[in-house]
Amino acid sequence: MEAQAREHEAKIARSTGKEALSHAIAAAEYYMKAVREAPNAAEKARLKRKCEELLTRAERLKAPPAPAPVRSKWPRQSRQLPAGEKAILLRSSRLHGSVFPPWDAEPDANAFRKSSPQEPLYRGGGGDEVPDSMMIAQAESDLVQDITTDCSVVASLCAAMPHFRRTKDSMLSALMYPFDNNTFAPVTSQNGKYIFRLHFNGCFRQVVIDDRLPASKTSRTLFVVDRKNPHLIWPALLEKAYLKVRGGYDFPGSNSGTDLWVLTGWIPEQVFLQSDDIEVDQIWKRIKNSYDYSDVVVTLGTGRLSPEEEDALGLAGEHDYAVLDMKVDEKSGNRRLLLKNPWCDGLVWKGVGSSATIDVAAYPPSSSSRSDRTDSTTDLTGAFWITFEDVIQNFESLYLNWNPSLFTDRQDHHFTWTIPSPAMALSFAHNPQYSFSASSSGAVWILLSRHFQDGELAIARNRTANEYGDSKDGSLAAVSNSLGFMSLYLFNTTAGQRVQLPDRALHRGAYVDSPQTLMRIDAEAGVKYTVAIAQQDLPLPKYSFTLSFFSRCPLDVAQAAPAHQHYEELEGYWTRRTAGGNAATATFLHNPQFSITVPRPTSVSLLLCADGADIPVHVDLVWAGGERVMALSTRDIVASSGEYRRGCALAETKAPSAVVDAGTYTAVVSTFEPGQHARFTLRVGSDVPLTIRPVLSDAAGRLRTELAPVVSFQGDEVHASEGDTVQRARVAVSRLTRASLVARSGSLSGAGGGLPAVPSSLRVSIEGGSGPHRTTLAVSGDGEFADGTMGVRTPEVDLDPDMVRGPGGGVWVVVEQMGSRAADQGIQVDILSDGQVSVGRWETVERY
Repeated sequence: MEAQAREHEAKIARSTGKEALSHAIAAAEYYMKAVREAPNAAEKARLKRKCEELLTRAERLKAPPAPAPVRSKWPRQSRQLPAGEKAILLRSSRLHGSVFPPWDAEPDANAFRKSSPQEPLYRGGGGDEVPDSMMIAQAESDLVQDITTDCSVVASLCAAMPHFRRTKDSMLSALMYPFDNNTFAPVTSQNGKYIFRLHFNGCFRQVVIDDRLPASKTSRTLFVVDRKNPHLIWPALLEKAYLKVRGGYDFPGSNSGTDLWVLTGWIPEQVFLQSDDIEVDQIWKRIKNSYDYSDVVVTLGTGRLSPEEEDALGLAGEHDYAVLDMKVDEKSGNRRLLLKNPWCDGLVWKGVGSSATIDVAAYPPSSSSRSDRTDSTTDLTGAFWITFEDVIQNFESLYLNWNPSLFTDRQDHHFTWTIPSPAMALSFAHNPQYSFSASSSGAVWILLSRHFQDGELAIARNRTANEYGDSKDGSLAAVSNSLGFMSLYLFNTTAGQRVQLPDRALHRGAYVDSPQTLMRIDAEAGVKYTVAIAQQDLPLPKYSFTLSFFSRCPLDVAQAAPAHQHYEELEGYWTRRTAGGNAATATFLHNPQFSITVPRPTSVSLLLCADGADIPVHVDLVWAGGERVMALSTRDIVASSGEYRRGCALAETKAPSAVVDAGTYTAVVSTFEPGQHARFTLRVGSDVPLTIRPVLSDAAGRLRTELAPVVSFQGDEVHASEGDTVQRARVAVSRLTRASLVARSGSLSGAGGGLPAVPSSLRVSIEGGSGPHRTTLAVSGDGEFADGTMGVRTPEVDLDPDMVRGPGGGVWVVVEQMGSRAADQGIQVDILSDGQVSVGRWETVERY
């Protein structure tokens, strides 16, 4: 009889409608006959259970198909994805050796039925004999983790369990398949295959697993278990699906905000509880109201704690906790949260040092519909009440996952980003940027989500192995930090155009080590905003991202337009010879300079970026005809970046109020201190094509001989002189040599010595002989004194060895100075020549 019953039972899975019902009834009848012929009580009990299961199954087959569950209305997607963005989503489907295609439709029921070749494998037991208790909880769930390190995942499941309950709007109905819409619960797959709808890498995706769970050689478990429903397996299957996405049961760790984003698609937000800007009362009110309406899932995370702190507080360091309830005491007004430590034998809050320690037994769970508990809270493993003030004091992060149904409109924009070079990393020139405007004023939430990729998992695992060996007990923060940080910036003064520097941002988001970061703003109708993506230390060369906009009104979102039509980038170096320092130094003229030819009036921008974040830099556009700028004059500066700024600086003119006329200009890039060596990038933007070329240095093709600085005196005051001071140094050459002098007065240290620059006139010359028989071979300024801070130079002249060695007194470099002089200021003199030149010491001579 049992063999005939099994034949009809097997045919149920391969048929539908009335045919399936007839097979179910026939199988039940054969099992009833088999009960009467059973040899013992145990066999009778087994066959009776099979008969009851088939009768229940027949009743379900008689009932009309259940309607789809009523689910919250998600915001509408008004934007059609272009082909390029669809390609990004398809490329992001490959992860950890598996393929997770974008979700397109619910799977057909046939996907979970046994195929004909599988029939012999299931005879005598298998999927059809799994009792309903493995998918349906008989009591309130009490999920715990044992020896795996996915505390954030289990905390996420604990916090979200109210949304997974057997109701018509259960999240599980859209999350796990197969699912029975009559019982509002998952059902056992006949062939062991389960399909999950998880949200990651830009969209909902299909994750397929089998029903095999890892086992250990001891009584410890490697997957999440329900202590009140030991046979319940769907939480472990859901955990397995998530961990497949993240790389396996040994993945280095996550946070519950990210976990719930993947599991539910609810918008993640991280609140840093130790921030100086936190407003405790406002946060409680915002969370409590939404929590009461089941519109937010709340979890908490601790920071790093010492073993002594863990023991004293009863809290585990770098660990996530689920929030199971929130309530306010009507008499005292105390705000409390019911937390759960997901560890099966974990610590619970002791309240050492707390000013408001709570007696657990004194506060039963809330009786509101949000909590709706039927048994004692104290029966839950690791559950305890704690005041909100103690949470603020002892926890590091508050993770909030918000119901997307709070919004009516949503736009997802998918893009890839090649991380900029170190020289451009501090600017936003190559960062993705989007502009948006709202049709009416109201809340707009902007979520940046970084797609998972294999390279990140490898980095995290290597960091764990390198620092902590095989113990896996190292700092989760250190592992997260190894994956870099990202943030969002918002601007409202750019008319929706791209920005090049993070200055003047309306909102600066915190840099987070999580794969998601959220910005919440109150947008004004008609205002064009620019949102820029920022990063620090992202280790991989290229990433894919999704930028999601949530609102209650239509938004106009597009990639931000550049401020100029043309951009050109030039790279260079500040070296020992070209790191001239700021304009107050005598070596300023040695800085790298570029000739820029403007064919017709245009607005321009000059962005200077150094590959050293601690190097102050500056850029000027000077009216100099494309020639080398010896010193800066205020009247010649067309555009300046202002004060020296670390890492990068921007000089710009903006049309129509300020444009650069047609002509040839010189751009000077400088560091604040002379001798600061670094690589730099100069990015020039304009509305017309420009001609840009490096300006050759004075020493191009020449040997530069740097003379010791000319210092007239030692002291800390400004000295006035009615006459002039003359100093000279003897020159020697071994062959006919062509040479010239370049000189400039200014600060010798680059910092000005704490004294302002003082006026001083300067003249330099090359003279043959001495005394009344001297001959001037070359002189600066046609013999006239000139402003020493602007620099002076002589024409080139031939130096003959016979003249140097002859009886006429030799050849001399002569420096004459008139006017006031101050401490730490002097004259820097260089000889530019086509051969080797030797120079003696400076000596002071009387006025000729």
